[in-house]
Amino acid sequence: MKCRITVTDFIEQGTAIYIKVEVYDQQKNRRHDGELRFLEELLYGDLVHPKKSPLSERCRLDTIAYLQQYFDRPTS
Repeated sequence: MKCRITVTDFIEQGTAIYIKVEVYDQQKNRRHDGELRFLEELLYGDLVHPKKSPLSERCRLDTIAYLQQYFDRPTS
């Protein structure tokens, strides 16, 4: 994994999960804080958006995979 992901807080409301994360992108040597949310099995937020994410592509994909596993959400 080319990044470190830390879930700093989350809250579940019905089928939604609101998540605060810190991500260190080793490739870009930068740390990013962000808020994401799962609505059903879909993950939303700028950190994981293909066009808006400040993360390297590898770190963005690793972050998605990690959070899907952490919150036991199906992979697409």
